[in-house]
Amino acid sequence: MKNILIHGLGQNNHSWDKTGNYLKDKGLDTICPNLYDIINNNFMNYRNLYNSFANFCNSQEGKINLCGFSLGGLLALDYVKEYPEKVNSIIIIGTPYKIPKTLFKMQSIIFHIMSKRTFEKMGCSKRNFITLVSSMSHLNITKDLEMINCRSLIVCGSKDNVNMENAKALNNCIINSEFKIISNSAHEVNIDNPKELSKVIYRFWKDKK
Repeated sequence: MKNILIHGLGQNNHSWDKTGNYLKDKGLDTICPNLYDIINNNFMNYRNLYNSFANFCNSQEGKINLCGFSLGGLLALDYVKEYPEKVNSIIIIGTPYKIPKTLFKMQSIIFHIMSKRTFEKMGCSKRNFITLVSSMSHLNITKDLEMINCRSLIVCGSKDNVNMENAKALNNCIINSEFKIISNSAHEVNIDNPKELSKVIYRFWKDKK
């Protein structure tokens, strides 16, 4: 069974390196695609990114475990809604329950004044990044959450005050989902406390073996 780690907006596949290494030490191999690479030359918006991600997941043999942070969590949720038979389990980390439109508008202003180099380090051009963020402003995350029936784990950093209520809302909406808080971490749990996160992921995925 393939274990897929999905990075967030403002991250790339290397953001999962430490977590992935801890999991490997425990005997669990993971795959972490760079989302900006798998979309290839398609126009950068959420729908095209999701379609490319879905094609990537569908190309994996057998069922898969998905673990997505923020944007990666949105992709995982959309994928399990469309292909429930393909997914063994999902872990959703720091992912909004509803798109914070005001926050997105503020972030968009900030993104416009940031240097191109900042985005290039992630592997995405500034123009494509801003286009992607803009295309996410009208996503309906809450749709069909109650239809998700695979084993699910909702995770949030102990200091992620913005997303704590979002995490609890997702936990309430997704049937029989579990909820875990990672200590000593803010929003970027996979960066702030990869060791504890790896322990939580390992315990959850090990139960699915």
